[in-house]
Amino acid sequence: MESKIRVGILGATGMVGQRFVQLLENHPQFEVTALAASDQSIGKQFEEACSWRLVTPLPEAVRSLQVQAPQPPLDCDVIFSSLPSSIAGDIETSFAVAGYPVISNSSSHRMDSHVPLLIPEVNPEQLGMIGRQRQRFDCSGGFIVANPNCVVIVMAMALAPLHRQFTVKSIVATTLQSISGAGYPGVASMDITDNVLPFIAQEEEKIENETRKILGQCNSESVEYAQFGVSAQCHRVNVQDGHLVALRVGFEQKPSISEVKHSLASFCGEPQRLGLFSAPKHPLIVREESDRPQPRLDRDAGKGMSITVGRIQKDKVLDFRLVALGHNTIRGAAGAALLNAELLLARGYFDKQNVLDSPEAKRRPA
Repeated sequence: MESKIRVGILGATGMVGQRFVQLLENHPQFEVTALAASDQSIGKQFEEACSWRLVTPLPEAVRSLQVQAPQPPLDCDVIFSSLPSSIAGDIETSFAVAGYPVISNSSSHRMDSHVPLLIPEVNPEQLGMIGRQRQRFDCSGGFIVANPNCVVIVMAMALAPLHRQFTVKSIVATTLQSISGAGYPGVASMDITDNVLPFIAQEEEKIENETRKILGQCNSESVEYAQFGVSAQCHRVNVQDGHLVALRVGFEQKPSISEVKHSLASFCGEPQRLGLFSAPKHPLIVREESDRPQPRLDRDAGKGMSITVGRIQKDKVLDFRLVALGHNTIRGAAGAALLNAELLLARGYFDKQNVLDSPEAKRRPA
């Protein structure tokens, strides 16, 4: 049997790091061989260092792995990063310079001109920017690919087919974001119980900037950002998992409701055509009920990898309004990065033999 790509996880003890560990258990192409985290965890076995918070058991294969410092070298071929943005930038760059492909959930490199901000169904052409990165890092194997902000993924997935067919010209977004999006321990119970917090630091700026990069036009050198306007307001609500965004959208063309629904329901991309392991059969699910989507009922659609869209109606100010929902720590974080890695592997960007033959790989621990 062909050996698997060895994976290292940075920030492995955090909530997104735990999702990486969970989703990689029994994956047919990847196996976890290295875990890295903060100073207080270094040197401990993972089961001792990690306060496991997911409903599935801590996988046996990682229990006894020793947590290491988040710095090269690590005994792996590919890096998944869920480091806090305050420290991720320099650390992820150091791994890329050392020859490691880095798939990042952090915000540190998302808006870098040479870094793909990737949703595989939406903008796989941004992978062409990796060649420019490799020239910059002066190495054969190292690069960084970022997945977007968790609620931006929900938005951009719902908007992508509509922008392709009808050309979006304006977006007003109001988000209702779950408490797991704040990490663990997250928001204090006295703040969020019986309450809504109408501010999430830097979130509105991320929505307004990242969406335009994702849906822009790309060549091998750069991205020409989409020219539509985006206005966002973000709220933290007392829901465990699932980010919901209410969208009002203006178009250059004027589709009918049936055309909008068909555009969304028929949407698929390269992950579906390639049959990638983590790709949902239906990346967008359209609900006709007047009270859907709901986080508790719809966040796990497609094993947490599908976006559910409902409340599709004509709008009295812009052209259409709709509500989109996705699981923020699966499709919005660890699952997004894993699907990115599967596409990179399918495209040959870290073919195992190429990775192992690189000069830096030969110096890594076996």
